[in-house]
Amino acid sequence: MNDRADKPGRLNVSSGSPYEPVIGFSRAARVGNIVAVGGTTAGSGGKMVGIGDPAAQTRAILEIIAKALEDAGAHLEDVIRTRIYLTDIDHWEAVGRVHGDVFGEIRPASSILQVTRFINPDWLVEIEADAVVSDARS
Repeated sequence: MNDRADKPGRLNVSSGSPYEPVIGFSRAARVGNIVAVGGTTAGSGGKMVGIGDPAAQTRAILEIIAKALEDAGAHLEDVIRTRIYLTDIDHWEAVGRVHGDVFGEIRPASSILQVTRFINPDWLVEIEADAVVSDARS
C-alpha cells in the first residue's frame, strides 16, 4: 500500500502494521532515487512467521523487504546497505547464510548487531535496508 506524503516527490509505503500510525512510520519511504526500508520483522498480517527459527524469520523478512522495495519502485539489486539486528548473536551464521543467498551477488554493505530485545519476544531478527535506484529506472 502506497501513499504520498505532504511533500511532492515523497512516496511512503505502508505495510498495514498496527504500529505504523501509533509510532508514526512507514515500512519504506522514497525520496528521489533513495529508498529506505525501516526495521522489518517476520510478522505478516498479525501472524508471526518462523517462531524460534532465525533463518526462517530472515527469509520472511527479506521477502517483505523485497515487496516494500518493489512498491517503492526499487529492487533488491538496488540495495546498498543492510542492518541486521539479532537478539542472540549466536544466530549470526544462520541469518548470514540466508542474507548471503539473497544478496550474494549484490553484496551491500552490512552490519550485524545484537540487541537486548524487540517489542515482540518472538522476534529474533530485524533487518533494515537502504537502496539507491539507478537513473535509468528512477
